[in-house]
Amino acid sequence: MSAGDSRAPSWLRPLLDNVEKLPKAYLHRLPADVRAMITAANAQATITGTRRDAAVLVLFSGPPSEPPGSIPESADLLVTVRASTLRHHAGQAAFPGGAVDPGDSGPVHTALREANEETGIDPGRVYPLVTLEKVFIAPSGFQVVPVLAYSEDPGPVTVVDPAETAVVARVPVRAFINPENRLMVYRDARSRRWAMPAFRLNEMLVWGFTAQVISAMLDVAGWAQPWDTTEVRGLDEAMALVGGEPGGTGMTGI
Repeated sequence: MSAGDSRAPSWLRPLLDNVEKLPKAYLHRLPADVRAMITAANAQATITGTRRDAAVLVLFSGPPSEPPGSIPESADLLVTVRASTLRHHAGQAAFPGGAVDPGDSGPVHTALREANEETGIDPGRVYPLVTLEKVFIAPSGFQVVPVLAYSEDPGPVTVVDPAETAVVARVPVRAFINPENRLMVYRDARSRRWAMPAFRLNEMLVWGFTAQVISAMLDVAGWAQPWDTTEVRGLDEAMALVGGEPGGTGMTGI
């Protein structure tokens, strides 16, 4: 796979042509000492053997063509909300995905298998385009490979196992781009300096790793519009703004 895959629609080209800029874009809003803490945690997890591999499916859907520089009205991104009972990242909006199984042949296999298990999507409708660089998530110790993919029509998607997934939604890309939907969020008072980009979408709050990746993609593709980065809120406050319970999904629909 490569970013030059001919199956990619023209409107995804600004992102695919700039994927090498994503690692820097992930972290550019974090202070230098916070970035250093993440690097140190990654090194420690490597030494202790507690770092685990995972992959997520970053699936864009939409028409195969569109005028240059234009995002189709119908273009969307597949997002789930994890069940509130899960051990890791409970109640968070997320890309479909999970830990690598011993039988997986690579991150693409992992991402497609997990997406099928969580959303029922047919892997045959999905065209993987490029595997992005691994991202280390310090709180859980996962080393995650985002798999960027495209589908003109992904077919029906739904919650397969309520014990694992609370919501499955295809969110319009333009909803993420809209400056009115953007803010900065930190988990608690001790981590205010860790505030990172987030998105509030019709009673759904997208924050953490998923928002970090989406924000970086908007930046490197040139899709981001100026937004108020001085709106910095704690997680509980941000959840209340979209009608959600602290630490919960904060979502009733799209």
